[in-house]
Amino acid sequence: MRYILRKLGFYLIAAWMAVTLNFALPRLIPGDPVQLIMARQSQLGPVPPGEKEALEKMLGLGHGSILSQYGDYLASIARLRFGLSVTYFPTPVADILRSSVLWTVVLVGTATVISVVIGLTLGTLAGWRRGTWLDSLVPATTFLAAVPYFWVALLLIYLFTQVWPVFPDQFSYDPGLDIGWSGEFASSALRHAILPALTIVVSSVGGWMLGMRNMMVSTLYEDYVSAAEAKGLRPRTVMLGYAARNAVLPSVAGFAISLGFVISGSLVMEMVFSYQGIGYQLLQAVTNSDYPLMQAIFLAITFTVLSANFLVDVLYGFVDPRTRLAR
Repeated sequence: MRYILRKLGFYLIAAWMAVTLNFALPRLIPGDPVQLIMARQSQLGPVPPGEKEALEKMLGLGHGSILSQYGDYLASIARLRFGLSVTYFPTPVADILRSSVLWTVVLVGTATVISVVIGLTLGTLAGWRRGTWLDSLVPATTFLAAVPYFWVALLLIYLFTQVWPVFPDQFSYDPGLDIGWSGEFASSALRHAILPALTIVVSSVGGWMLGMRNMMVSTLYEDYVSAAEAKGLRPRTVMLGYAARNAVLPSVAGFAISLGFVISGSLVMEMVFSYQGIGYQLLQAVTNSDYPLMQAIFLAITFTVLSANFLVDVLYGFVDPRTRLAR
């Protein structure tokens, strides 16, 4: 329990620093961001009453002392009131964030888990059977890991939309459909997600495989593995219960980082496929100087990274009890 509380305290301090930095950023922007946003919104349609005051609170630029402005800003964050988006005026930023995060988490999160499972499984087998044909796959997968996401995405688009027109090349679903739990919508969303998911899996599975393979090779020379083999334990038990269980520990931390960056790490992929996730919305926010949307996305990314790392820190403490005893 002390281990968990110590970790929780560290991440709470990190979250407070991120929120405070978000409070300070609009003050570093030249000019008055509230007036800039109001001017852009007025060109798109009538601005609702009270929008200026709401923007000032959300950006931390209201009237009064700096402490009162900071308090108003924290209250807005706690209520998930981020104001109206300039890009999608007059849609609230919270609504855009809610829908975009769902698309990104389902697609990128699922693809990341699949790539980790495949990479760790192949890496375990390649390290256990060194010198076999499976081990020879490592250089090829490593090469794919070194190729930029967007190049893999463009190659897949060319192959599966031009050479073999099997999958759509853009958007999250067919534009003419209504979002819902119908079979037609689910089928459309699945077809649109295959190429972006395949891009992530192909580009990242090699790194997981290489890391796990190298850790397996190193672990196999440890004394406890030799002792397990000397006891006459089955090879499968030695591979999974002794070698792989210890070799996978560094990958746990890497998996936490990957999950934390699920929201932000898909920017280029979503740009290529025009996939309406959080990365695509961040691009739109930057392009249109949409400060409310940018701030909300920044906070979403920050809290996702911190939450994922905290959960894996706790999990790591149970997987390797030695970390709980570290001072």
